[in-house]
Amino acid sequence: MPQPTTRARSTGFPGYSETLPRQPESAAVARRLVRAALAVWALDHLAEDGVLVVTELVSNAVRHARRASVRVIVERTAQRTVRLAVADLSRTGPVPCLPGLNEEEGRGLLLVAALATGWGCDERRWGKIVWAELEARR
Repeated sequence: MPQPTTRARSTGFPGYSETLPRQPESAAVARRLVRAALAVWALDHLAEDGVLVVTELVSNAVRHARRASVRVIVERTAQRTVRLAVADLSRTGPVPCLPGLNEEEGRGLLLVAALATGWGCDERRWGKIVWAELEARR
């Protein structure tokens, strides 16, 4: 069962997170969480990029992580910046690749890099957090 959490962050904006089963269907729940957070912050214009990014991050965690759950985190780190993240219990970081023209997989991190102003992976003792930041236009 998903466990949503809302907490005030140091930026003064609420942050949202939810623990989800490590299953492909969780990407849909993550997309709803991103859309809801962006609507609360009046950053709806970031929604299309945001849902694509979080879908790729969740998909990678579902495919490569361990254990039964992942945590999706949506934070507003600055007035115009949103951080989307997925935490899992695997310590193996993401590896961008350049798939061949006929390959059907392997483009997710390229898409994240194209849409985000920055992305990365923070290692933790218990696993990792893969994140991407989107910045609103003025």
